[in-house]
Amino acid sequence: MADLKKLMSIKGVFAAGEFNPDGTLVAFEGDITEEEAAMAAAMCAANNAMAKMQTDGYTAFSGQEWTPLLGWALTGPKYSVCVAGNVGVFVKNDEVSFNEVFKALLSA
Repeated sequence: MADLKKLMSIKGVFAAGEFNPDGTLVAFEGDITEEEAAMAAAMCAANNAMAKMQTDGYTAFSGQEWTPLLGWALTGPKYSVCVAGNVGVFVKNDEVSFNEVFKALLSA
C-alpha cells in the first residue's frame, strides 16, 4: 500500500488515494468525500489505460522512448490531479511543486 500520509505532507496536496486497475478505490486521505474519492479512482484508472495506449502508440510511430508509462497529470486553472501507477493526488496549482509531487509518487 502507498504511504498516503507522506503524500499528504507535500505542500499543496489536499487529497491522496490509491486504486485498483479496475478503478475500485483502495484507500484515500484528505479533504474529499469517499464518494468523490471513488469517482476519482474510476476516472484515474480509465485515464491510466488511455495514457498507456498513447505512450505505446507514440513509441511505435515515432521510435522515441515513451514507454513504460510512468505517470500523468490533468490540470485545470486552480487544481490538478497527478498520478503514477495506481496512486494519485489532488493538488492546488498555486501551492504545489509538480516536480516534488511526481518524485514522491514515483517512489510511492
